[in-house]
Amino acid sequence: MAEQRTHRTFEDLVAEGAAVPTEGWDFSWFEGRATEARPSWGYARSAGGRLARATAALDIQTGGGEVFDFALGTAAPDRPGLLAATEGWPPNVPKASALLGARGVVVVASPEDAPLPFADGTFDLVLSRHPVRADWAEIARVLRPGGTYFAQHVGPASVFELVEFFLGPQPEAVRGGRRPDTERAAAEAAGLEVVGLRAERLRVEFHDIAAVVHFLRKVVWMVPGFTVEAYEPQLRALHRRIETEGPFVAHSSRHLFDVCRPAFRA
Repeated sequence: MAEQRTHRTFEDLVAEGAAVPTEGWDFSWFEGRATEARPSWGYARSAGGRLARATAALDIQTGGGEVFDFALGTAAPDRPGLLAATEGWPPNVPKASALLGARGVVVVASPEDAPLPFADGTFDLVLSRHPVRADWAEIARVLRPGGTYFAQHVGPASVFELVEFFLGPQPEAVRGGRRPDTERAAAEAAGLEVVGLRAERLRVEFHDIAAVVHFLRKVVWMVPGFTVEAYEPQLRALHRRIETEGPFVAHSSRHLFDVCRPAFRA
């Protein structure tokens, strides 16, 4: 199979990458075509351990619900009695509802920039994997005193080798966004206590141009407005580079937040 794929044309590969559905947050299609090293902390399994000890839990920006579903599976049968999730991208809402509904999760359509649609102090555990942004004031508001926010965030300049191949060098203000120390300061300003913060930079490889096309269609904020037609010259150049030099290498940036709302707030 790998030998056949090596000799496929640029047009065939691009058409394949452009045809794959992008709903949900399942990356299994990339198997054999792209790889990304995983953080050492094992977020989903660790989240499952937190869920087993919680009574009311919320997953923010759940995507298609795949990661939350896995975490709940590792927590079963000791999972919270109250379970909710939010998602802002309309195509993902029915997908997440179908997957998570079987576990008793209520999925609420809620834009990423809107207040969380829950009362103050509703949850003792809030989770999120790769939120578009963290609204620390809202996280603090929906947490109960003593409650925890446990999340894996995307860090600065993540996969920017690929971004800058298409867009050219980016200003430091863009490259340096989502810095762990900046997010820590924002969490503390919202009255939260950062109990733990870990960061890792991880190797990513793209083995063919179909994987690049699908990735940029799925992770839409990497190259805003990406289409095959608009970026055909860059795609052709990258296809030639992969064929002659091997996989295109980039690096993702991840950090893990373990944050609590103090039991007593001033």
